[in-house]
Amino acid sequence: MKTISLCMIVKNEERVLRRCLDSMEGLFDEIIIIDTGSQDNTVDIAYEYTKQVYTYEWTGSFADARNFSFTKANCDYIYVADADECIDRENYSRFMNLKQVLMDEVDIVQMKYVTYSEYNTVYNFKKELRPKLFKRLRQFYWEGDVHETVRLMPIVFDSDIEIEHRPVGNHANRDIAIFEQMIFNNKPFSQKLLKMYIRELYTNGKKENYERAKKFFENRLFNESDMKEDEMDIVVTILVRIYRITGNIDLMFNTALKNVIMESSSEVCCELGEYFFDKELLQEASMWYYNAAYETKAVIDIRSNQLFPYEKLAEIYRRLAKEYSMKVEKMPYNLEDSIELKKVSHDSLDKEINEMLKAAAEYENIAKNWYMPEEEL
Repeated sequence: MKTISLCMIVKNEERVLRRCLDSMEGLFDEIIIIDTGSQDNTVDIAYEYTKQVYTYEWTGSFADARNFSFTKANCDYIYVADADECIDRENYSRFMNLKQVLMDEVDIVQMKYVTYSEYNTVYNFKKELRPKLFKRLRQFYWEGDVHETVRLMPIVFDSDIEIEHRPVGNHANRDIAIFEQMIFNNKPFSQKLLKMYIRELYTNGKKENYERAKKFFENRLFNESDMKEDEMDIVVTILVRIYRITGNIDLMFNTALKNVIMESSSEVCCELGEYFFDKELLQEASMWYYNAAYETKAVIDIRSNQLFPYEKLAEIYRRLAKEYSMKVEKMPYNLEDSIELKKVSHDSLDKEINEMLKAAAEYENIAKNWYMPEEEL
């Protein structure tokens, strides 16, 4: 049976650390916990489970801390966990079975990382495969009967083990601050990190975060000649949001229209809908929210193609119905008007009001029954 080191980095995790370690008790042959500056009881709790607790001075990089934790491991494989993870009994059994049958050839084991929408995830699905278990010492092998070469790509096994991510609190401010420090230090962004930064901004950003991000994304858009199309889509989309939030309306429309001419995203349609909604131009807003829901695709947040426009369309139709009801109440009565003409006007408005209320109820029902996809579409 393979031996496994559990490596964790923690900071102020007293609310969740016991839950994590209790759920995984017995799976690992050693537990290594790296504390990066806790000011609560995290370190004391860690010592209840292992003597291998180390203090590490935070450098601003999770990668640095992870690398340090790996230097302390001694087993065949290393499992990486965050304190806000846990595992249920069914998946505990799957993990134990994996430990018994894991073959030497496997370098990395991926597991399904499960984050529920109530935990304010930046992902567009509940489950994603993530590399969680790593061979500590990787061997290299030659391949090919002639013109042989060393196999560089690791052998990756996709398991059916599910790890639950149940955070307490929101880490968005911390993550956005790290991204902003990367920009300040002129550090490069991989495509993955760029997407994660944009998702964090779109989902959790505040006005000051958007103001600080504006120049970075403008430079990215206008100075990156080799930018891929999907990267351009998300950069243009986040700029439209930045311009709306920061009040640069001319730039918002200019950038949004370029996006619409190419292939508009649901997020851009939602931004235009929100602009018109704030101006109480409800008919114009409804057109853009309809486009977001039915005519376009999401490039950052799947909810902008489904949940958000449904909720807004329901609200818009209820407000329009209320406005039309007020028109009926305020319709002037003129003795020169025939009673029949008055009745026709009222009946016509009543019909429109009923249709609006019906539409609002339908959109509310769609939004109520919407759920995050299980896995990546």
